[in-house]
Amino acid sequence: MVQHLLQSASTLRKGSRYSQAAAALHEFKSLCLQEAEENTPLYWLGRLEEAKLLRAQGRHSMAISLAEHVSQYFQSSEETSDVLRLVGKWLAETRSSNSRTILEKYLKPAVSLAEGQEFLNKKSLERQSQTNFHLAHYADALFRSYEERLNSNEWQAAMHLRKHKTMELEALMRRLKSSTKGEKTDFTVKIQELQKQLSMDREEADKLRDDRDNFLNLALEGYKRCLEVGDKYDVRVVFRLVSLWFSLSSRPNVINNMRSTIAEVQSYKFIPLVYQIASRMGCAKDGQGPNNFQVALVSLVKKMAIDHPYHTIFQLLALANGDRVKDKQRSRNSFIVDMDKKFAAEYLLKELSSNHGALIRQVKQMVEIYIKLAELETRREDTNKRMMLPRELRSLQPLELVPVVTATFPVDRSCQYQEGSFPYFKGLGDTVRIMNGINAPKVIECEGSDGHRYRQLAKSGNDDLRQDAVMEQFFGLVNTFLQNYQDAKRRRLGIRTYKVVPFTPSAGVLEWVDGTIPLGEYLIGSTRNGGAHGRYRIGDWSFLECRDYMAKEKDKRKAFQEVYENFRPVMHYFFLERFLQPADWFEKRLAYTRSVAASSMVGYIVGLGDRHSMNILIDQATAEVVHIDLGVAFEQGLMLKTPERVPFRLTRDVIDGMGVTGVEGVFRRCCEETLSVMRTNKEALLTIVEVFIHDPLYKWALSPLKALQRQKVTTAKVLIVSYGHDSGSFSHVILGRHLDLETDDDLETSLEGSEDEYEGNKDAARALLRVKQKLDGYEDGEMRSVHGQSSETTVVTLIPPPKKRQVQQLIQDAIDPDRLCHMFPGWGAWL
Repeated sequence: MVQHLLQSASTLRKGSRYSQAAAALHEFKSLCLQEAEENTPLYWLGRLEEAKLLRAQGRHSMAISLAEHVSQYFQSSEETSDVLRLVGKWLAETRSSNSRTILEKYLKPAVSLAEGQEFLNKKSLERQSQTNFHLAHYADALFRSYEERLNSNEWQAAMHLRKHKTMELEALMRRLKSSTKGEKTDFTVKIQELQKQLSMDREEADKLRDDRDNFLNLALEGYKRCLEVGDKYDVRVVFRLVSLWFSLSSRPNVINNMRSTIAEVQSYKFIPLVYQIASRMGCAKDGQGPNNFQVALVSLVKKMAIDHPYHTIFQLLALANGDRVKDKQRSRNSFIVDMDKKFAAEYLLKELSSNHGALIRQVKQMVEIYIKLAELETRREDTNKRMMLPRELRSLQPLELVPVVTATFPVDRSCQYQEGSFPYFKGLGDTVRIMNGINAPKVIECEGSDGHRYRQLAKSGNDDLRQDAVMEQFFGLVNTFLQNYQDAKRRRLGIRTYKVVPFTPSAGVLEWVDGTIPLGEYLIGSTRNGGAHGRYRIGDWSFLECRDYMAKEKDKRKAFQEVYENFRPVMHYFFLERFLQPADWFEKRLAYTRSVAASSMVGYIVGLGDRHSMNILIDQATAEVVHIDLGVAFEQGLMLKTPERVPFRLTRDVIDGMGVTGVEGVFRRCCEETLSVMRTNKEALLTIVEVFIHDPLYKWALSPLKALQRQKVTTAKVLIVSYGHDSGSFSHVILGRHLDLETDDDLETSLEGSEDEYEGNKDAARALLRVKQKLDGYEDGEMRSVHGQSSETTVVTLIPPPKKRQVQQLIQDAIDPDRLCHMFPGWGAWL
């Protein structure tokens, strides 16, 4: 009975039912007193649960005091480490004690007790992982604060002053030798004073650096141990550890930790970052020597490739093909070509031949097939038609060792990958469909060994698919965080993703999103005069009329209001047409609203731009939205000729699909929940973004040339794919470019060298700071999300919580006519 009451209190607390949890704990303590169990381990576990409840209710001081009291009287060696860990964690979060006390009195003893247990079981391993993580996390925070201080302007000024004092001391010493007897006394006093000051300054600097290095070593060792014994914190720890390795690659202690971590931690834990890790190979700045960063890095990539070849070989081949860029694209300086990386990847693939020679040969065969297919020359009259593949691409032998490149299969932790664990490549369909677009992407069907035909898009052109691949990777990690939170999981919040596999800087394959249609295609049709607006709003202006009117009028705000009055929303008909049963209609509309909310918040955080109606697909079966063409990120939309001033697309048609409540109700709550999860995981997200934007191959900074190409008012066209009855879905990359890339060769030549200043991700620090500001609630220099109670009023009910205030302002910005009227006309702000 007592045990059940304690479990009930814990469950109720986790479900935010605090009053019921308090009642269960009160009953628990009463029964313990009646049965004379007030000093048993179970009783003290109940008191610890009471401290957790106080903490959850925001009564931090009382929670810490009670937990410290429990730690003094708690005798169970198994649970003592948990008590010490919690007290240390809470003291660190509230900054209620100094760092030495937190480390020496609580966190380090917690780790020692957890590691010292004789009998290892699942619970004890989880405890070891948890205590090591919290110790490493706190030491890491201290390291960052010390590092920031040592790199601050104030510290640099102090160093400059110390240098000046040293020069002054040397001058005094020289003058002392040639001074008179009377002057020597004054000089000696001054010299002693300066020597004392300099000695104190040196001691302070040495202590700061020693403490910083000790905290770094403690963090690195704790993170490594956390990865060794558990998997609860894998995502957060792996990203932070790799970030530390990358940023501190010249320090011997970091390289030593890296080597020991690679030797002792299972390689599957690094697979989520295989592309970013592999792309650091061949960096000359990482130094030379047998114990340098590059040697350790290559050993990690090699270990991953040996253990998990199907998740690593493709990335290595993409690096080895780093110079395979067409002459025209090379002259335009559109892609980063790093020969050092190419040679490093080729050398490693040669080494791996002894382990996976047959697999590498077959993967190379398949990659060559796709590159030939993507670069296949076609005629303009072949657009939107099916054509037979050349004989060499039709008569292919099955590649039994190579998985279907767009198929998703899990990482095998045992590294066995038994036969049948993935569908292998059996060949391509006889025909290919040529899609509309400058580079004529091809839709092909790949036959898998499981009998399924995988529809894929082979693409070669000016767009670097590596950028789309990185953004899809980020979306997948955000989904992981959302799934770890009960409220977000219950609402099924997430972002639809698709697989992007680059083979060269300009060619690759994308997973075809089956059953989708571009939002713009449904609303206005392929001719821009039809669609749902043509069916249901007879007499309204057409999209083209609205666009032309907005382009020619000087008073944009007045013109926008005129367009609003003559172009009414129709998106709600999508659900009435496709989902005839009331329950189905309601479920799909709910899924649509949740999907728009999650993708809007995540898109806002990463500064995703160019969200016109052809870059958003809607699934005709589930009504979820899918975002495509992700090349404009980290607020590069502000660099366009007509800057994008809205945080995400929330136009009238998008809102119309949500029903009569519009942005109120479901949409707002889902936005708040998504943003809350992202803010809770702020440190992990910042670490992830930091690793991504420092990827030397991820050239996300928009150059002046690409900014001009994205919006060209002379044509303002959207490339539409018209499809036959056999297709049933749309491409997710070639659609929706309101630009004309076929002209302006002279412009490209004149700007050829202008991209040099954008190489090397020089804007990475600024982009990272901007993401941090958003997660903290800053926008346009204002704090839109202030933690705690406002000092100007005591009426609590009138002040929404922080996350609600931020979401409220973002929604207001997204629907603000004063912002929308200044958007590029091809974006369709009225749609």
